Amino acid sequence: MTNQIELKTMPVFHISEQPLTLDVLTEIISKNKSIALNAVATERIEKCRNYLDNKLKQHNEPVYGINTGFGYLQNVKVEDENLTKLQHNLLLSHACGTGEEVPAEIVKLMLLLKIQSLSYGYSAIALQTVQRLVDFYNHDILPVVYTQGSLGASGDLAPLAHLALPLIGEGEVNYNGKKLKTADLYAQLNWHPLSLHSKEGLALINGTQFMSAYGVHILSKTQNLSNWADVIAAISIDAFDCRIDPFDRLSHEIRPHKGQLETAKKIKDLLSGSELIACGGKQTQDPYSFRCVPQVHGASKDAIAYVCSVFETEINSVTDNPNVFPDEDRIISAGNFHGQPLALSLDFLCIALAELGSISERRVFQLISGQRNLPPFLIKDAGLNSGLMITQYTAASIVSENKQLCTPSSVDSIVSSNGQEDHVSMGANGATKCLRVVKNLENILAIELLTATQALDLRKPLKSSSEIEKVVSAYRKAVSFNDADRILADDIKKSVSFINRYQTK
Repeated sequence: MTNQIELKTMPVFHISEQPLTLDVLTEIISKNKSIALNAVATERIEKCRNYLDNKLKQHNEPVYGINTGFGYLQNVKVEDENLTKLQHNLLLSHACGTGEEVPAEIVKLMLLLKIQSLSYGYSAIALQTVQRLVDFYNHDILPVVYTQGSLGASGDLAPLAHLALPLIGEGEVNYNGKKLKTADLYAQLNWHPLSLHSKEGLALINGTQFMSAYGVHILSKTQNLSNWADVIAAISIDAFDCRIDPFDRLSHEIRPHKGQLETAKKIKDLLSGSELIACGGKQTQDPYSFRCVPQVHGASKDAIAYVCSVFETEINSVTDNPNVFPDEDRIISAGNFHGQPLALSLDFLCIALAELGSISERRVFQLISGQRNLPPFLIKDAGLNSGLMITQYTAASIVSENKQLCTPSSVDSIVSSNGQEDHVSMGANGATKCLRVVKNLENILAIELLTATQALDLRKPLKSSSEIEKVVSAYRKAVSFNDADRILADDIKKSVSFINRYQTK
């Protein structure tokens, strides 16, 4: 199957050998590992498929999704000679996604998470079908999937149907930088479409891998942004001539939320040795956006940690329906595809990330306000120059958009399938809007970094800590000090790029 593609030499991650965690996924992606089914996964998959085939030979009663229609059509019995056609039609009819294309890195995660879920041997999928998905992953053959169409309840039906279409030679894929029809790719590679067996189509489109892949992608970016929120806040704290007292461990040990404790220690460590912090004559209290960084950033850290735990459970779960239990001789139709745990968590994550942006914008506002011996809008010749005035407008606009995006998706539900699917999670909508919040947060933090470093440089010759000076020095290689008005959109883009590539402690 793979002889028409130049095989890449890379380390291999064996599916089913160890549980997936966010750290494991990060390692797989960062090291560009290929994947393979290990012997245990292969045995489980074959055992379950063989059980179902034997079951259908011995019994003729209706079993949902295996020899019946789907959803409201559950009571329509399908004859044995049409079971392959039933699964083929299922993929075609459910591939009705709209909107933008899902980013390639998320599609690749969808493939990996679908393979992982199928590897446990409760889905009655054929081994060759899973192996074809593995081939797609390893050779970056990425199905074209769309952002809109999932209710996040019967699994991510429409997105997963698009993910599965290339298995049967349908749909489109992105390969080697080009979008092409699957049929054309197969002709190029001398591959052949698969003929799905009973239950396979349903195993492929039932599941939460669209929501899960978005969540994993978001959480991988979130860890970096949460870290940067602390570092940038520390720069702002020093630049605004704040007190170090609010970060003393004694205050936080008597209200020992984990995230709060971690943040207070981190800020204090980052500012250790700062000449600015050591200066006397400071105001008695600082505004909340500086003084309450441990409490606010810490609460978001705790929320992120909770969401991580939910997603780590989900990506190691079986989420299609019905589930097949060979050892117990049971086929159970239930509801593991319902995305409620993810929907609630994604809404929570939106709020946690939006709050990091909200408090960041408040610090920007304070820094450009002309207080504490800083010039208005952090520019020389204010009046002739507007300086960083409008950066705060932009940050405020983005913060407001995030507030709108924080309206929860999970409180909504629309009846579908003629009332058979009468409560849905809307977790897919929660996933796509959460990614928008992440991108917005990147821009807000970039604006604060631009502002805070400008203010810090205006404090010279006094210096911050060695750690902060190291970060600022690296940043100045990307974005120079602002002596006079220039196009700030360019500075913001460069700042976003810096946040994404520079590793801080």
